[in-house]
Amino acid sequence: MPEPFKNVFNLELVRLMALHFSRNFPEFLSDGFISHVEKEFDELEFKQRSLRISEAMAAYLPDDFEAAARVIEQSLGDKIQGDWTLATSNERGISGWAILPMAQYVANEGQGQFERAMELLKEMTKRNTSEFAIRHFLDAEPERTFDVMKTWANDDNLNVRRLASEGCRPRLPWGLRLKKYVEDPDPVIGLLEVLKDDPSEYVRRSVANNLNDISKDHPDTVCNIAKSWLKNASPERVALIRHACRTLIKAGHKPTLLALGYAEVALSSVTLSVSSPTLVFGSHIELVAELSSSSDVSQPLMIDYIVHHQKANGSTSPKVFKWKTMELAAHSDIRVKKKHTIKPITTRTYYPGTHTVELQVNGNVVAQTEFELTM
Repeated sequence: MPEPFKNVFNLELVRLMALHFSRNFPEFLSDGFISHVEKEFDELEFKQRSLRISEAMAAYLPDDFEAAARVIEQSLGDKIQGDWTLATSNERGISGWAILPMAQYVANEGQGQFERAMELLKEMTKRNTSEFAIRHFLDAEPERTFDVMKTWANDDNLNVRRLASEGCRPRLPWGLRLKKYVEDPDPVIGLLEVLKDDPSEYVRRSVANNLNDISKDHPDTVCNIAKSWLKNASPERVALIRHACRTLIKAGHKPTLLALGYAEVALSSVTLSVSSPTLVFGSHIELVAELSSSSDVSQPLMIDYIVHHQKANGSTSPKVFKWKTMELAAHSDIRVKKKHTIKPITTRTYYPGTHTVELQVNGNVVAQTEFELTM
């Protein structure tokens, strides 16, 4: 059985943090810090553990933020270049997951020391990420914070550049929702323009995820960005755009699909069938799609399928699944298969009954079938 994710915050890590804080602040009460954190620690979940550590920092570091900032800065470990989840704390200093509660401490205690807080978050993100903490400053002082993030977009360190994008994602998972930028993403888009051709794939992936967030509230805006950025685009930028538009693609947003080269498809016939009319919970069925072209030219196809899951109240909830992209030659026939499994997962509760399956090609539903789910 895999170790619970919350265990990235463990008491060994807390003791290591105490060691580094005491090295740089001789008056630091390590035993008190550790005792503050470890009370009922096993019962705490991931976010609660992080908050408990940041609370202990506030209780045992100097009350003066500048003095506390010096202790934290001197306790930082090795810098990283790339995926922050791979960094670890060690005898040389604090890096990796421990930075998250430390950055939260800065968000909680550093609001009155803006410049110093920004310096500290910048240094922290070189060892992990400050993408969650920076959002509290964006919420409190949006213009002032955004001006700093614009400078970060041109920093030599790729993790700092990534923070410029990731930190202002309107709908960052686990992060404070930035309602200001949910409603008006123009400032964010201006910053992403600077980063769209960043040499680091890690940074470009953040740009794509940011745009994907924006697309959930402003689909036409992101579609227009995609059209603009596709002009004279490098392969790297094309990949960024496709990833940025993934929600629009799954939703069958016609203008976006057209911008990506997936026009209305010309078919003389199309069918969708299932290998069995009944699917027993925990097993799978096979979907089979057959398409015949009526076009004189080859057509690019983006094939998806939509399963309408039964809900407890008798209504249904659609979910789009990716199938494949391919070329359909002129006046040719294709037959494609896809295995679909329904088994226990933590993110969905399944209910028995009729499940409609639709075949979506280039954003259009072109065929459907159904199966009966039995529990």
